[in-house]
Amino acid sequence: MKKKLVVLFLAICMVLSMAACGSKDSGSADGGSGDNILRTAASFAYPSLDVHKEYYGWYTSIYGLSEALFRFDENAVAVDCLAEDAVADGTTWTITLKDGICFSNGDPLTPDMVIKNIQRLAEVNERFKYLGDFDWKADGDNKIVVDTGKDVYPMLKNDLASPECGMVDLDATTDFDKDPICTGPFVIKEFNPEGDVTVARNDNYWGGDVKLDGAIFYYMQEDDPKLLAMQSGEIDCYNSVSSGALEVYEKEPDKYVIESVPGTRLQYYILNENRLDDAVREAINLTVDKDKIADYLKGTVSPAHSPFPDSTAYSKVTIPAVDTAKAKKLLEDDGYTLNADGIYEKDGKPLKINIAYYAARSLDTLAVLIQEQLDPDSTYIATADFDLALYCMISDKCGDPQYFIDSTLADGSYYNVGGFESAECEAMIKQLKTEVDPDKRADLANKIIQIAIDDNAFGYVGLFNHTTVMKPGVSGFAEKIPFDFYGVDANTVK
Repeated sequence: MKKKLVVLFLAICMVLSMAACGSKDSGSADGGSGDNILRTAASFAYPSLDVHKEYYGWYTSIYGLSEALFRFDENAVAVDCLAEDAVADGTTWTITLKDGICFSNGDPLTPDMVIKNIQRLAEVNERFKYLGDFDWKADGDNKIVVDTGKDVYPMLKNDLASPECGMVDLDATTDFDKDPICTGPFVIKEFNPEGDVTVARNDNYWGGDVKLDGAIFYYMQEDDPKLLAMQSGEIDCYNSVSSGALEVYEKEPDKYVIESVPGTRLQYYILNENRLDDAVREAINLTVDKDKIADYLKGTVSPAHSPFPDSTAYSKVTIPAVDTAKAKKLLEDDGYTLNADGIYEKDGKPLKINIAYYAARSLDTLAVLIQEQLDPDSTYIATADFDLALYCMISDKCGDPQYFIDSTLADGSYYNVGGFESAECEAMIKQLKTEVDPDKRADLANKIIQIAIDDNAFGYVGLFNHTTVMKPGVSGFAEKIPFDFYGVDANTVK
């Protein structure tokens, strides 16, 4: 509100703002008619709704209960939500809250309450403990100043978009596990720990009208019950659609709307440079056909052109195309010859590739497919007892490449177990940790990943698709966002 406004007008606006935040009651999940309730299936169910603990905040976000200061858009960019801006100046960040933000009970969200939430998160969630090391101070009615200490920390805005950073009315909430008071467009109507969850419209929602009366999240862990529930009309939509169900839905486009975007969970492999020479590693990367693997997995995976979704600015790298003729020449130039059984051998020893994997996230299927393509014949990450190690992890957890790069390419990192070393790469990783400009961060990330690709240290195979099936007319179920922690919002309709 501008300072030039007269005192009387300020007073009137303050009264109106307080009335807007606190005068309405929350809606009921049946909306009085029962015809505006979204029904969906959830693959996971947790014992608590405590936004700050474990990964529970992912589901309070999916349920539309909690919101963070920022959120990620379709391009994995952190955009405004409860806060309108976050500006860095060296080691100091200034965060500006939006005007008129209030919790579902009408209490306003203040800078002091934001700080209390961050401090609680740092205390109860080990993954966010580092936030407690920063100095947080309220500055006026809508600003928070954060001093990150002696080091520049460019990731703060992205970190504050994590759903675990959702805001809770810590003064008014009496049951964090079953009924947290948050800022989202919905409130809890019924919570069954590790079971179904029902939410109702928050009529005090700071962001305006909420289009649904409520939503029900049925806990369905297996794929077949979801398919049957969708076919019978018991549910309106769900995501994480299996390949078998996808085939069914695709045959009836008049009944089902399908949205599929590459997600952030990556299938990849590590090539052990201590056991495979340069020619063999390059030959493997020229032989593994990620397009055919994606075809076999029938729409559940998109071929990976980098570790990150193609929509991001930090996915602009070049991966050589499949070229089996070149792969064979590389091996032959390296001294390998085909024996009577049609297997390459060198010095009388057949070329065998020891593939290590764990049977989850389709890695067992991936292992069979890669074995067939290579035609080769586990405690493996910790011991590095492999030639080729399959793995699956979230490559982009907060709209930025640093997490994956630190985890897989930095010297001494947990997943850098295949012998990859690059002084140039290490120097750029250190630069990435303090670079604030998003364009420069993306450029650094692209150069770092390209070095690993050119070294044939890894093979990036596929990104699990974020696939959503909906009845015609349903939209706004985060169907175009690659992250797994969004669901209903104020604009969701059925």
